Amino acid sequence: MPASKTPIFDFVKAYAEKGGSRLHMPGHKGQAFLGCEPWDITEIAGADALYEAGGIIAQSEAIATGLFGSARTLFSTEGSSQCIRAMLYLLTTRTSAAADGEKPLILAARNVHKAFVYAAALLDVQVEWLWPEGDCRSLCSCRISPEMLEHKLQSLGRRPAGVYVTSPDYLGGMADIRELARVCHKYGTLLAVDNAHGAYLRFLSPSRHPMDLGADLCCDSAHKTLPVLTGGAYLHIAASAPASFVAQAKQALELFGSTSPSYLILASLDRCNRYLSEGYEDRLATACGQIQALRRSLTENGWHLESTDPLRLTIEAPDGLSGLQLAEKLRQNAVECEYADPEYVVLMATPENTPEDFRKIHDALGENRLPYREKAFLPPAVAESACSIRQALFAPHETLPAEKALGRVCAAPAVSCPPAIPIAVPGEVINEKALALFRHYGFAAVETLCR
Repeated sequence: MPASKTPIFDFVKAYAEKGGSRLHMPGHKGQAFLGCEPWDITEIAGADALYEAGGIIAQSEAIATGLFGSARTLFSTEGSSQCIRAMLYLLTTRTSAAADGEKPLILAARNVHKAFVYAAALLDVQVEWLWPEGDCRSLCSCRISPEMLEHKLQSLGRRPAGVYVTSPDYLGGMADIRELARVCHKYGTLLAVDNAHGAYLRFLSPSRHPMDLGADLCCDSAHKTLPVLTGGAYLHIAASAPASFVAQAKQALELFGSTSPSYLILASLDRCNRYLSEGYEDRLATACGQIQALRRSLTENGWHLESTDPLRLTIEAPDGLSGLQLAEKLRQNAVECEYADPEYVVLMATPENTPEDFRKIHDALGENRLPYREKAFLPPAVAESACSIRQALFAPHETLPAEKALGRVCAAPAVSCPPAIPIAVPGEVINEKALALFRHYGFAAVETLCR
């Protein structure tokens, strides 16, 4: 089927325009309380079903598969969170991972989204953390070199079910996916990538998408960088992955997904297929050029910007000004950022932003006259584990003021969203480094195991 076809969109549109009597869910019956209700349907005849797709959803997913060049691409209506859980499930199905009754082992860069932590608890996966190399400038970042990964795989004594990294990370830092994949495959394991912030990378020239750089599994939050409703995401399976993954992918998603997926989101993902097939590469290249020009202009005006993926501006706050204050300055000039913390403010753009948007950023920030001095960044809270993630998450727990949690065992991911990256993970003993990070990022309370 041509990439310009939109089978889900067309079906939903035709059904809404027919104006028939709706003696089925949802309860609004197509009446426009918000305005979108006529398009909000359920699995009626002809609408297909997401987890048993054989009709219009299967057709649309096949188009997406062609667009992304994967062995199979599937839709999620519950964001990359659902896809992350599905990826971990697929990794645990590898028979070699459960040899001798051991729990499946995943090596994961520490800057995981909390969805990974919850999935590890549900699946009772053993996680060994890959901590960042060198100075770590943010909770959001975790630089892992191919050399470090190879050394870790050599020293493990067993083959992990997979290696898991986040790229781009929340600040826009990008891992060397090609080399990390090469190392994984050399040691007989798989590479899974949380590419939630990088769906568009496939359409750069050349592509910088994990599927084209050797990753075996990958998830994209389509809604983060493409014109898709919030919750729309992709699960990609590469030809290099075990053949069983293609067959089991729907089951993996269904295990963690609602039986009532949103047809508004499905129609949005479907319509995005056409968007991607009709000149998107040129529009993306233009947007990247505009952002690069803004980057140069801000640098000339005295601002320090991090090296990031092409659709992001990550601005370091100068001495005497925090990222949160920078975000407020932008907000007062009608610019809302994606994320801010004490060190950085993050702006995410797409081809749907206008030149006026970029002008407002430039004018709001103006010229920076404050100095940049060497900062003492807080180290990550490398900690002792008292029990497994699963044991801690399902044990009785209590809420304590963060300052009184020293020496206690973390019971739930200590994190806000964004960036949804835990300072402490369930099962870890909370130490002084964790307390310092709690203070720095403004966490007042933490869940700990009851004594």
